[in-house]
Amino acid sequence: MGQNWSLDGDEFKILVNEEEQHSLWPSAQPIPDGWKQTGPTGSKQECLDWIKQNWTDITPLSVRATRH
Repeated sequence: MGQNWSLDGDEFKILVNEEEQHSLWPSAQPIPDGWKQTGPTGSKQECLDWIKQNWTDITPLSVRATRH
């Protein structure tokens, strides 16, 4: 059975893709293709707080670019 990555005691890192979409990722896991690390590594709540403060427009970058 696979590991449950949503446990609050786990340490996470924050990933971002080319569309500037953010995601939590278990810190012990390798970063998947198409993503890079941004922000802190820490508890689930620390990472969620950072995402809330820094990812204020969840519209994908490609869609935002067509608005201008």
